[in-house]
Amino acid sequence: MKLRLITIFTLLALLLTSLVSCQLKATDTEGTTTAPNDNAAPTPVNVRVYALNGTTGFGMAKMISDAKKGAFPNENYTFTVQTDAALINAALINGDVDIAALPTNAASVVYNKTNGGIKILAVNTLGCLYLLTKEGTTVSSINDLKGKNVYTPAQNPMMIFKSICEKNGLTVGTGADQVNIDSTSYAAPADLRTAVAAGTVEIAVLPEPMVTMAISGAKQAGYTYTNTMDLTAEWDKVHAPGSLVQGCVVVRTEFLEKNPAAVASFLAAYKTSIEYLSTNTAEAAGLIVEAGIFANATVAEKAIPKCNVCYLAGVEMKTAMEGYLSVLLGIDPTKIGGKLPEADFYYNAQ
Repeated sequence: MKLRLITIFTLLALLLTSLVSCQLKATDTEGTTTAPNDNAAPTPVNVRVYALNGTTGFGMAKMISDAKKGAFPNENYTFTVQTDAALINAALINGDVDIAALPTNAASVVYNKTNGGIKILAVNTLGCLYLLTKEGTTVSSINDLKGKNVYTPAQNPMMIFKSICEKNGLTVGTGADQVNIDSTSYAAPADLRTAVAAGTVEIAVLPEPMVTMAISGAKQAGYTYTNTMDLTAEWDKVHAPGSLVQGCVVVRTEFLEKNPAAVASFLAAYKTSIEYLSTNTAEAAGLIVEAGIFANATVAEKAIPKCNVCYLAGVEMKTAMEGYLSVLLGIDPTKIGGKLPEADFYYNAQ
């Protein structure tokens, strides 16, 4: 009996020693349990990104190229270039995209329509509108437009130009002492660009890179147009300087809350991509075409310096956006979704 008890106690001691040994092996020197797959790579986060063709999408070209080369192992990016901002709006509302570039007023509309369903991450484009005049038409200042017809695309270009005129004391109308702003004959920028290239209109407001394309096309057809006025400079004379912000990048709030690290990683890469655009213009123009954001590398290279592509984030972004949206609110509240966005619209702007 005594021998049997000794044997049992011996077996129990051996079992206890074995358990303690296993526990020590599963614990590091700091006393924390080590995961069995500590060296395994984390599963990449799927990130669906929409870029808008033209200026608003220019800054994303280098990032798209880098993603194809596997530069972002922690994120699995799917980039899509859209030609219509309305499609981007719908995708954000329906949850079909996570991050997207779009016009700033459209971002405000989506925010209001979804009750805070998106946040603005950064402004990516300042003012890129210019006033073009045909040979024989002299315009030295905004006041010289009195009694003249000016063709603009609809939406933002029309509202921006209207505000500049009114702030300079001009009345918008059809009288001899008024400025007639026509935003219906050529509502799409591409249509107005074609009209300029054909020599059809005397004075037009266009964004880059449409300006470069229109002047070049007109020259080939035997017409001479001059880029007479930088409307960003004119805006800054009558509004808070730097508040003309036309393009931005946004994120769905739900995606941000689930993947804050992926969003921070995106922004770091996006900022680098935008900086590349301004320091490597020729190479960036090629990447823009490669990504399907624009069709002509030569035109893109010429236009980039006048596109005012930028990266504004945080408080600087919030200040500029609030100034711009406040102006649009006074012109047509429906163009920003009926009201100014709340403070939670602005990512990392506290």
